[in-house]
Amino acid sequence: MRDPLPLAQALLRCPSVTPEDAGAQDVLADALGALGFAVTRLPFGGIANLWATIGEDGPHLCFAGHTDVVPPGEGWRHDPFAGTVADGLLYGRGACDMKGAIAAWVAACAAHLDAGRPRGRLSLLITGDEEGVATDGTTRVVDWLAARGEVPDFCLVGEPTNPRRLGEVIKIGRRGSLNARITVHGTQGHAAYPHLADNPVHRIVAALADLIATPLDQGTEWFEPSSLQVVSIDVGNPATNVIPAAARAALNIRFNDRHTGAGLSAWLREVIGRHAPRADVEIAISGESFLTAPGPAVARLRAAIGQATGIEPRLDTGGGTSDARFIARLCPVAEFGLVGQTMHKADEAVPVAELRALADAYRAVIAAFLS
Repeated sequence: MRDPLPLAQALLRCPSVTPEDAGAQDVLADALGALGFAVTRLPFGGIANLWATIGEDGPHLCFAGHTDVVPPGEGWRHDPFAGTVADGLLYGRGACDMKGAIAAWVAACAAHLDAGRPRGRLSLLITGDEEGVATDGTTRVVDWLAARGEVPDFCLVGEPTNPRRLGEVIKIGRRGSLNARITVHGTQGHAAYPHLADNPVHRIVAALADLIATPLDQGTEWFEPSSLQVVSIDVGNPATNVIPAAARAALNIRFNDRHTGAGLSAWLREVIGRHAPRADVEIAISGESFLTAPGPAVARLRAAIGQATGIEPRLDTGGGTSDARFIARLCPVAEFGLVGQTMHKADEAVPVAELRALADAYRAVIAAFLS
């Protein structure tokens, strides 16, 4: 149990392509049960979720992650669900994102528990819904924990945070993400008689130009500037002499902690409404921005990882979203995991030595928070 490789291989052999579990959480539950963890299964909406805990009084450190993976795709030299080790590399879909990190955390727990029951409490929040729509996974478990008053003092998410070397980066925040689909309605007509029509293409182009004309902000101390990107403009008009009845566009905003999803939604509707009163605007906020401000807990995490890896990690907030956005509603949260160069690629792999080094780093983190 102190070596993460066998558990990582067992997890990789479960083809848990989201939203399927394929036995992955059974494998994990068995491993945690053997260590003395109390395991609770939480199948919200048919999604496999798991909450496991050991210990009672004192500080409470939680690890969060996901056992679901993206589809393997084509071009693999090694079976994506065989857990093959070749030339010192462990291959498989989810090796670095993030079954390897889960196995490393369990190995770290096993090593820590060798000395007896821990001071304080260790827990794991594991979902099968991170790579999918993320509606019945971590967010539902967080609500369940809050309702029961089970609030960790700190949570570490095992996403692959490091660009090149283990120990480079700890993520202490993430930008929020907003998606909008815009449909501008006009009046169809002959292109030679525009006064008898209302061209929705002109209106949607003017609205989009207004939206992108001014930067949303200049960034903050911990975040880069917010970014609005138009990702699609569609009319679907095969004729050159017809003004269409409708035009559609889609955009994404990655926003920092100067904004909220509600505030940006109101701004979008106001700007679009000025140019196109007959517009439908559908908005989905996949996550708000969050920041775990540097303080004693982050310093403790950084020092433990630095001591274990020999690298002083930098604090960062870049990249996309993760389930940490939900956990931030419950308790302070940060992210640290493997090197992510092969995540979601064919022949996703992690060096076995790096997997074991991550287990050592996680053991140092546990000791720093619970010793």
